[in-house]
Amino acid sequence: MPGGAGAHGHPYGRPDHAHDRPGGHAHGHGHADQDAGHGHVPDPDHRRAGDDGETVTLEQRVLAKNDLLAEENRSWLAARGVVAVNLMSSPGAGKTTLLERTVRDLAGRREVAVVEGDQETMLDADRIQRAGCAVVQVNTGAGCHLDAAMMRDALTELAPGEGSLVLVENVGNLVCPALFDLGERSRVVIISVTEGTDKPLKYPYMFAAADLVLVNKVDLLPYVDFDLDRCAEHARSVSPGVRVLPVSATTGEGMAEWYAWVARQYGPDAAVSAAAR
Repeated sequence: MPGGAGAHGHPYGRPDHAHDRPGGHAHGHGHADQDAGHGHVPDPDHRRAGDDGETVTLEQRVLAKNDLLAEENRSWLAARGVVAVNLMSSPGAGKTTLLERTVRDLAGRREVAVVEGDQETMLDADRIQRAGCAVVQVNTGAGCHLDAAMMRDALTELAPGEGSLVLVENVGNLVCPALFDLGERSRVVIISVTEGTDKPLKYPYMFAAADLVLVNKVDLLPYVDFDLDRCAEHARSVSPGVRVLPVSATTGEGMAEWYAWVARQYGPDAAVSAAAR
């Protein structure tokens, strides 16, 4: 990795403080550094009335630093054939349930590790560990997103094997995570049929960043007012050509197509940088 890793030990090598739980699964947690990049969401286009541009400059620097770290993460992952997928959604869309089923269904087919992002608690990490894979909890405190530095630290703790899959459950909201590249291969936005058909129009930046949209909880369609076709149209209006895949993490509907999509991320162009997306 760039940055003189050899002189001080590889920054992604398994650290001495990493500890194992039953079954050999690494399980740890981290806390966000509450610096200029973690206490609020930088918006490069935002300028408060009356300021002199210093806020904009600071926010641009935060994002530039994050992007540099993200490229280092991406290079490190690509060199090991590891695919990282960033899962983003609002709270309650079913990310953790989808992760639990994915971990169980892929057991024996591919090594899977999970980075859990939440403001507080180890609750989701405990659920994922019980599903049977290595997991690291990253608690962001007041922060509303994971960033590339947190991802780097989580990878250090996880030390994923060659060719493995790293699934990232980002902090639950549809605004902040879209701005921060983690070095992932792909971004997946998850919404549920209980959230409303027009969600892509309300949060266009998030959906514009998506490589795939999963519409979860389709088993509830008979009981809610949700138009799957219109939602897909809205998603493609902000991200032309994006695939929209209906799934139910509860019943298993559509999950085979989700796994097939994940498998395709291991294609010959898997090391492409975010700039080329």
